Amino acid sequence: MASILVLMQIGGAVALLLFGLGLVREGITTAFGLRLKAALGLGTRTGPRAFISGLVATLGLQSSTATAMLTASFVDRKLIGGRMAQIVLLGANVGTALTALIVSSGLSALAPALILAGVVTARRKRPALIGTGRALIGLGLLLVSLALLNQGTAPLREAPSMVAFLAMLDAAWPVALIFGAAIAALCSSSLAAVLLVLSLDVTAGLAVVLVLGANIGGAIAPVLMTAGASAQARRLTVGNLLVRSVGCLAVLPFAQAAASAIIDLTPTVAGLAVVAHLVFNIALAALIWPFTGVLARMLRRGLPDDPPTEDQTPRWLDESSLDQAPLALAGASRQALSIGDDIARMLDQTMLAFRKSDPVPLAEVSKLEDRVDLRQQQVKTYLSRLGRDAEEEDRRRSITILDYVINLEHVGDIIEKGLAAGVRKKIGLGLRFSDAGYHELETMFLMTRETLLIAQTIFMTRDSELARQMMEQKVQIRNSERQSAQRHLIRLRDGNSQSLETSSLHLDILRDLKRINAHFIAVAHPILDEEGLLAESRLRGRSG
Repeated sequence: MASILVLMQIGGAVALLLFGLGLVREGITTAFGLRLKAALGLGTRTGPRAFISGLVATLGLQSSTATAMLTASFVDRKLIGGRMAQIVLLGANVGTALTALIVSSGLSALAPALILAGVVTARRKRPALIGTGRALIGLGLLLVSLALLNQGTAPLREAPSMVAFLAMLDAAWPVALIFGAAIAALCSSSLAAVLLVLSLDVTAGLAVVLVLGANIGGAIAPVLMTAGASAQARRLTVGNLLVRSVGCLAVLPFAQAAASAIIDLTPTVAGLAVVAHLVFNIALAALIWPFTGVLARMLRRGLPDDPPTEDQTPRWLDESSLDQAPLALAGASRQALSIGDDIARMLDQTMLAFRKSDPVPLAEVSKLEDRVDLRQQQVKTYLSRLGRDAEEEDRRRSITILDYVINLEHVGDIIEKGLAAGVRKKIGLGLRFSDAGYHELETMFLMTRETLLIAQTIFMTRDSELARQMMEQKVQIRNSERQSAQRHLIRLRDGNSQSLETSSLHLDILRDLKRINAHFIAVAHPILDEEGLLAESRLRGRSG
């Protein structure tokens, strides 16, 4: 009975640890997700910036897995090259190790204060404060879980069976390596596995081996998550797993020597785990960095690009479902999402051409715009033939779908006739933006892409909380556009030659991106209007 209680306490502590990590990640994403994504998307022009971007993103998200998935999404859209993406993950691995060091540095006494501050902050109305509050609560719970884990494992440290099990692992390091990898894979977190090692009474060599296993297991989850993704995304996560595995296997025979070399850096064997985790990932990053280009080319040969697939248009508009309104509306909704995917691809290709000053991606933009026009017309025609006996709720949903696809079609026109034309002008005339102006426009591109992702989600789920978040993002986008325009005018006043050459183009791109965002954000209006959260007018009433 006592052993069951001990296992339940350990299981509960591990569950609380994972819950705390998830709460921190959710809070940081709510508060700073857009800024993190922008930083990750923009910070990959050079190797050092890519490394720092991965490190900072992981420190914020408390998960190298989350950073890997974000980076994979950018790779999938060709916004980050294979070599830079691998460097981002090297930084993410170091970020995870730093997180373990920070969390394990005796801050458990601060847990109550962090939870109290988090609860107070989370009661605010602004999403940034709500997210920050949740992150503080998660961090507090994380510290509490470590104390519970240390307390729960105390009886096991002296139990004969545990002593025998750890002795067996110490005598069979390959088994210990697999054991550590299995724990990290089950938790989907190398951080959680390393923190678990902190609570075990193991020898220095075994601590290092378990940490090596945790590094391998932490790279397995991203591979599984991207199994159905594009070849570009799979190359990133498989490459990360390959790098970690080779590094761990190379260090394994020298685990005892490595432990002896760094034992002076930490007063306890348990503390050795986090120090070894940090030293290993820093050393691995330093050794692999010069060969990331070779690694990217090798992965490209091993995982070639997916063959192009024939498009099926219209894919979801089933004629036989027209006499059943729910089925017809579901098909039309999925077709609308497909149109949104085409718009996302148009944005990605335009941004790629803008980044690389290469007109080739713009050829696909024109083809996609024609397809968006065609699909939009097909959806309109399909819904116009919906059975006359459709209920009022079905008619309202039909109007919502029509509004959404019409907005998407307008966005396609703006991208093709506005943004793409502007990028062609930039490339044709060989124009170069100032560094500040270029960064501002790239940020607006990324914010626009994120707005589309949220709009697609709102369209399908009609989530009112997400709709309110969308309106908050509208304010943020409007402020960013206004500030960029003001900073551009300041650069003009200061006589910046690059700003003089690109003045009209800079302002045109800002205007087009602002218009695109307005079309995306319109999906939230009917949801908020139904809840009475939209004002009839933004005009302030006159006083007296």
